[in-house]
Amino acid sequence: MSGSRSDSGIRRILLKLSGEALMGDQEFGVSQDMLEYISAEINTAVQRGIQVGVVIGGGNIFRGMSGAALNMGRVSADQMGMLATVMNAIAIAENLNRNDIPAKVLSAITVGTFTETFSRRLALKYLEAGTVVVFAAGTGNPYFTTDTAASLRAVEIGADLLLKATQVDGVYDADPKAVNSATKFKQLRFDEVLTRQLGVMDLTAITLCLENDLPLRVYAMRSAGALARILDGKDEGTLVTNQS
Repeated sequence: MSGSRSDSGIRRILLKLSGEALMGDQEFGVSQDMLEYISAEINTAVQRGIQVGVVIGGGNIFRGMSGAALNMGRVSADQMGMLATVMNAIAIAENLNRNDIPAKVLSAITVGTFTETFSRRLALKYLEAGTVVVFAAGTGNPYFTTDTAASLRAVEIGADLLLKATQVDGVYDADPKAVNSATKFKQLRFDEVLTRQLGVMDLTAITLCLENDLPLRVYAMRSAGALARILDGKDEGTLVTNQS
């Protein structure tokens, strides 16, 4: 399956999910309802012939270990966070496969027989075959966020679009949960994100997108059907590009 292009000209996407997205209304852990919701959203892309890569964070699991992490060095804490993303990736891939959506986990660190180890060649092989690839363990290095991992993997696989699913419906000039008058942007340039310090993603992640001319769209995770609308060319959330 070589993939087709959506109405918006997109053939391959990288979807960035936070670990907290898996919690649902729980305080930590993985919600089965959220796994089903995420699988259904991803399936809307798969059914359009779009190749899908996913990067998942580990906050939902790491939150329960945060007390212990306070007494650890940054490297050890980041290593714990990477392992949390491996667990989340396995959960997502397992649920996708259970719903007859072929999925594989590729980890940036070697975890024995639990997952396959990431290589660009293997990732492209699976994507071209129509298999959803869930990238685990970030970049495999401490001091780098899963936002940076998402930008890096998106560039490596030649994604047409990087999607960041968040708790809000786009990028605002202030925190919309704290400031009632916060204004939402429909479109931004990467240099504006940097100069305004809007905090869309970390500096390294935004720079990777900017330098590789990789469009980024930020949208609300829990807006049902949002991914399908984006792939159909609708103006969902906030689009960040190098264009004015």
